[in-house]
Amino acid sequence: MSYLIKPDNYKPILDLKQTELGIKQIKDFFQINLSSELRLRRVTAPLFVLKGLGINDDLNGIERPVSFPIKDLGDVKAEVVQSLAKWKRITLAEYNIDPGYGIYTDMNAIRSDEELGNLHSLYVDQWDWERVIIEEERNVDFLIQVVKKIYAAMVRTEYMVYESYPQIKPYLPEELHFIHSEELRALYPDLTPKERENAISHKYGAVFIIGIGGLLSDGTKHDGRAPDYDDYSTIGLNNLPGLNGDLLLWDRVLGRAVEFSSMGIRVNKEVLLKQLKEAGAEDKLELYFHKRLIEGSLPLCIGGGIGQSRLCMFYLRKAHIGEIQASIWPKEMRDDCKQHNINLI
Repeated sequence: MSYLIKPDNYKPILDLKQTELGIKQIKDFFQINLSSELRLRRVTAPLFVLKGLGINDDLNGIERPVSFPIKDLGDVKAEVVQSLAKWKRITLAEYNIDPGYGIYTDMNAIRSDEELGNLHSLYVDQWDWERVIIEEERNVDFLIQVVKKIYAAMVRTEYMVYESYPQIKPYLPEELHFIHSEELRALYPDLTPKERENAISHKYGAVFIIGIGGLLSDGTKHDGRAPDYDDYSTIGLNNLPGLNGDLLLWDRVLGRAVEFSSMGIRVNKEVLLKQLKEAGAEDKLELYFHKRLIEGSLPLCIGGGIGQSRLCMFYLRKAHIGEIQASIWPKEMRDDCKQHNINLI
C-alpha cells in the first residue's frame, strides 16, 4: 500500500532545470569522493543475472525478483538484480583485487514489491561498493572507520551543493553517532524499530545503527537481513553481535529518519554456515555463490550500497524521490503530489 508524506507549505527550492543540473553535480562529485576515500575503481555491473546461481540478493528474504525467460537459452530464467552484494564479491575475486582496495558500480534495479511513497520507488539506483579486507580487519573498529570515511564524503558533498546553490543551507552534523540496535532498543523500549530510528536520528542528525538482522534480547529483530552476505552474528560494538549496520540521516523536509546506506563486513565460511542454519536456509549451500565461498575462492570483504536518488533528494531538499527519478506512481499519488507542489518527473 502506498503512503505519502505531504510537508506543510512545501515549495521546491530549485526548479526542474536546476534540479536536473544539481542531480548530475551531486552524482559526479560524490562518487569521485567515495572512490577516493575507500580506494575503489569503477566497474560495469549487470542489470540481470541467471536465476538459480545464488548471485541475486534476497534482501529481507521475502521480496520477489523480477524475472523473464531468455529465448536463445531455451527459456532459462533471468532475474533483474535486487542488489549486487554477492556479484561484487565474485567480481573482486575475478579482478584479483588486493586488500585495501575495491570496486564500485552503478546499480540499477527493479523492486516490484516496494511499498511506494516518498522514499520508495519501483526503480532503485545506488552506488554499490565492495572492498577486500584481511582477517584482522573483521572487527567493529574497522567497520566504524570505513563508515566515517563514507560520512566524510557525504558532508563534503553537502557543502558542494551549498556552494552551488547558496539558498540550500547545510545542516549535517560534523560527527556521526554510532549505536548498537540492542542499545537503541534499551533506550526506547516502548517504541517500534522505525520509531526508534526517528527518535535517535532527530536527536543526533546522523546515526549509524550497528547490528541489523540478528535477534535482540527481546527476541525481535531491528530489521531483516538475508543470512548470506552481511555478518550480523559476530561480536561487534560493546560485546554485542553484529558487524553491519544502517546509516540514517534526519530529513528536515519529511520530518523523519531516512536510511541512505546499508553496509557491513561480509560473512566468512564459518559465519555463513551459522547464519544459514539459524535461518533454516541451508539449502542455499548448493548454489554457485555459496559453494565458492565455502571452498575459499572468494575474498574477505566489506561492502554496501548508497542510494543515489535518496542522496540527491536529501541534498536538494526534495519531498519525494519522484522529484529526482522517473518511475511509475499510482494516479492518486500523482494527483495528491501535484496539489501539494511536489512535482513528480
